[in-house]
Formats: sequence, C-alpha cells, structure tokens
Amino acid sequence: MTDLPTAHHIRHAAADSALDHVTLDYDGRLLRRKRLQTAGGQDFLVDLKETVSLYHGDCFELGDGTLIAVVAADEPLVAITGDLPRLAWHIGNRHTPCQIEVDRLLIRADPVLEKMLQGLGARITKVTAGFTPEGGAYGHGRTMGHDHGHDHHHH
Repeated sequence: MTDLPTAHHIRHAAADSALDHVTLDYDGRLLRRKRLQTAGGQDFLVDLKETVSLYHGDCFELGDGTLIAVVAADEPLVAITGDLPRLAWHIGNRHTPCQIEVDRLLIRADPVLEKMLQGLGARITKVTAGFTPEGGAYGHGRTMGHDHGHDHHHH
C-alpha cells in the first residue's frame, strides 16, 4: 500500500474551492488509477472505481476533503472556420474529438484532416490551447466508437 493521499472521488466544476491543481492534456484526463503531482509539488494517487473523462475545472477529492483542480494543458490544435455545420459533420463522421465553439471548431493538429477540411472550404489556423472536446452522444465521456456504456439493446 502507499502512504500517499488518495483521490477516490471526482467533484465536477469545483475548481473555485481547490487548494492546488494538476495540468493534464486531453489524453491524460482519461484515467482510473495514476500517481500525479500538483503544481505545488504534492504527490497523490488517483484510484477511481472506473475510468473517467475529466474536464477543465473538475477536481480530485482527496480522502481528507482537499480538492485538487484539473487544468487542461495547452496542446497544438487547429481552429476551423467556414461552413461549421458541414465541417462538423465531416469531423464527426471520422469519430474525431472536436471542441465546438460559436464561431469555430477545434481539433487536434492532424495534417490529413486539415487537408481534407481545406478541400471542403475550411479556413485553418494553428493554435495552442487547452482542448475540451464535446462529450459523447449521451452528454458526457469520450467519443470512442459505439460502446459508450449506456444500457439499451440494439435491434
């Protein structure tokens, strides 16, 4: 066993109450069990019941109630403008995580997708920012194929 403080729970959108934070990229925000270190140098263990997708502003709740906020790390992204509904359809058709904003779409830098989108009339701009793509079809989680953990039968 470990003597490290352990987080067994996540508190969503509770960053205002956090004592410290960890900065994680999009891939790093999908976890179940991992040792992390806060910006202030405190090591702690994440030990959750199941794998979760964390968002910027969520918090790990340590056993003593201390909250450690999750900060989305800056990543190389592509901002896409143009006919957003059409472009979003093509991005979604490729099961590519996409952050949807009022005036642009954001995806991870990908030369193949960028070329395809430009061929569809998109304007592409390289940016560096935290990446928080839209959740799955049921409002949370990740877009990872069809097995998305809900209870229904396909006929």
